[in-house]
Amino acid sequence: MQDFHQLKVWEKAHALTLDVYRITRDFPRAETFGLQSQMRRASVSIGANIAEGSGRSGRREFGQFLSLALGSASELEYHVLLVRDLGLIDAKAHERITAGVLEVKRMLTGLRRRVRTPTQTDNC
Repeated sequence: MQDFHQLKVWEKAHALTLDVYRITRDFPRAETFGLQSQMRRASVSIGANIAEGSGRSGRREFGQFLSLALGSASELEYHVLLVRDLGLIDAKAHERITAGVLEVKRMLTGLRRRVRTPTQTDNC
C-alpha cells in the first residue's frame, strides 16, 4: 500500500515507543517481566501494526491493522496510569506519555476513518 516511514502517525508512535523505553529503563528489577515488558510490548505493537498494515494489499486489511494499533495504544494508556499510581513514574512523565498516546490515538482514528472510506476508484 505505502511506505510506513512516510506516515506521521508511525513517526509519532515510534517516538512514543522510544520514550516508553526511556521511562521504563529504571523500573525495579521485579518489574522486568511485568509492567516494564507489557508497556514496551504495547508501545512496540502500535508502530509494528502500522508498519505491517501499510504493507498489506488492501485498504480493508490496513484498517484492521490500524484497529489493532489503536487497541495497543489504549492498553499502553492504562499501563501508564497504573505505573503512575504505583509510584513508578512521576506526574510529569505520566502527562508526557499520556499526551503522546492520546495524540497517536487521534491520528490512528482519523487514518482508519480515511482508509475505510471508499474512494471513487474503489467503486469501479
